[in-house]
Amino acid sequence: MALEFEARDFHPRGMQIRDLHVIYQTNQGEIPAVNGVSMAIAPGKITGIIGESGSGKSTLAMALMNAVPKPGRIVKGSVVVDGAGDMLTIDKKIRQKVRGRDIGFVFQASQNSLNPLIRVGKQVLDLGRSHNIKDLRALLRRAKELLERMGMDAERILLSYQHELSGGMRQRVGIMLALVLEAQVVILDEPTTALDMISQASVLEIVRQIHQERHLTTILISHDMGVVADLADNVVVMYGGELAEAGSTEEILAHPLHPYTQGLIRAIPRISGPLDQAIALSGSPPDVAALKVPGCLFASRCPKRLPKCENSRPIYEAIGSDRYVACFRGTEHD
Repeated sequence: MALEFEARDFHPRGMQIRDLHVIYQTNQGEIPAVNGVSMAIAPGKITGIIGESGSGKSTLAMALMNAVPKPGRIVKGSVVVDGAGDMLTIDKKIRQKVRGRDIGFVFQASQNSLNPLIRVGKQVLDLGRSHNIKDLRALLRRAKELLERMGMDAERILLSYQHELSGGMRQRVGIMLALVLEAQVVILDEPTTALDMISQASVLEIVRQIHQERHLTTILISHDMGVVADLADNVVVMYGGELAEAGSTEEILAHPLHPYTQGLIRAIPRISGPLDQAIALSGSPPDVAALKVPGCLFASRCPKRLPKCENSRPIYEAIGSDRYVACFRGTEHD
């Protein structure tokens, strides 16, 4: 069943991120969780942002909403959303309206977007009231359409509490809440974490279909290169709070330039072939001390490191058309 929405033009919106810095204040001092990130999110496309745990991708996702939780703090940069302005400088009340109405967010842990004491339907109504939606009945109809579109019993779900739903159901409800106000930019932070393979495939297919039907600009945060490769038009690779590589999914998979990207691709499990064909990355993500060294953050794990990698940080720069990499071997193909 195709979704029917109230009259509203759907124009894909882009996002321009410039020199974004986010730090966390800890007992060990300030930790740069996002360190000088600059990139453009293409309107109408699915952009996958990938990296291991601790790479900064989830902090980046929250920073795009100007919603970094304490002890995190955005110290520099801009996040300009087409038609909405700079999320870091616009008035707080306007920013609250932009969240939900223009930008939807699906949390990594779906229960984080649900109030355990309130039924789902009541949460939809509260969301509408917070954004001054006048026709709340129409909002509920839209919520039902979205839930039914995702293969759920809408009446039952709207009358349910969080604990009465499975993980896959809660994740679908999270997607519904991110889309019910007709957001045109949707950020999904690890939307398939902790789901079984069948639920994961179902959620990803839902994301793909709704993205196409509503001409969304979608940002998919994931640690799984297989998920990103299957869904995204473009891929951005993060490591240690910085950008390592970016380009079209086709180019990244065919010709990964950064050794870290090459390692992530080699680690993708194969359906057929030898069980040891997938090779896990050796070593661990950089710790606090490593983040403050002048050399390449990946040097200690890199099989292709050069002497200068120990003392010099490679610059993230364009390599050809729409390809970017931060590596002294950036022009070499695997």
